[in-house]
Amino acid sequence: MLNEMNQLPDDFLDVKVEDLHELLKSPTLFHLQGANPQPLFISTLLHGNETTGFYAIQRLLKRYREKQLPRTISLFIGNIAAAKENKRHLDDQDDYNRIWPGSHHHDSPEKDMMQSVTHIMAKKKPFASIDIHNNTGKNPHYGCINILNPHGLVLASKFSDIAVYFTSPRGVQSSAFSDFCPSIVLECGQSGDKSGEEHVLDYLDSVLQMNELSAQSNSDLTLYHTVARVTIPDTITIGSDSSSRPGDISLNKQLEDKNFHRIAPGTEFAVVNPNKEKLIVVNSESNEDVTNEYVELESNRLVFKKSITLSMFTTKEEAIRQDCVCYFMEELHIG
Repeated sequence: MLNEMNQLPDDFLDVKVEDLHELLKSPTLFHLQGANPQPLFISTLLHGNETTGFYAIQRLLKRYREKQLPRTISLFIGNIAAAKENKRHLDDQDDYNRIWPGSHHHDSPEKDMMQSVTHIMAKKKPFASIDIHNNTGKNPHYGCINILNPHGLVLASKFSDIAVYFTSPRGVQSSAFSDFCPSIVLECGQSGDKSGEEHVLDYLDSVLQMNELSAQSNSDLTLYHTVARVTIPDTITIGSDSSSRPGDISLNKQLEDKNFHRIAPGTEFAVVNPNKEKLIVVNSESNEDVTNEYVELESNRLVFKKSITLSMFTTKEEAIRQDCVCYFMEELHIG
């Protein structure tokens, strides 16, 4: 499945994301030579409806159209088939950010492709790895890391004063590359927001020009640790404003504005059908069911039992079915 190229095709710098499938035909790994031969790895469109990274990269490469890149770039363009349809992934596809080495997903040609990309890049010993994403819900811009080491914290602090440390879900690109280079995920707000594009553009350009990820004080960085992931079983119907049916569960829309805010005990998570069981599932990072630790039923309301911080909370059903409702986080203090 993988296409590997050493130069950009004509029209790459101006193509719309939904037309990439016509230009590239398949997921593509580019190696673009720069003054420093140690490559910066950048991946984007692992989710086809998250376009900020692609458009930021187009603008970055336009800056260097008439001059040499400060550093070699290895650029992976992922799910172009889903990008055509403006979807995270197509119904018959695996999630492109759940099938990298370390994944528990079934074997597939796409999983083999991610293994190939990882193998190719491990041999090249990248300076760093940057995977660019968007959020469905309303979130600030922040970086995610999988290993608590100084270089990863430097990458994170140069992007935002907020960072998230996580070890689950497995099979994500950043985790696979963390075995051989500093790696970060950039979460850049909602797709189509120009402020995210500008932020990523400036960040990528600054990292390209760095000679080393020197240790520095991260005293201004607020670091969170993901402690649980919240999903809704397929057997539970989700209510929405556009439906005449209330559904088994109707999520509290006000929580969409509360990502990265501390939620007080007693706050409503959702209005539910109290006759249904297993309305939500809260799994810890070790995949234990810890639902009863975090929420409880009060009449027809699910409420928080203790204080917690949310990230990526969304009420959009497609995003929930393909991924999750949100994550629960706790602030992490490191010496």
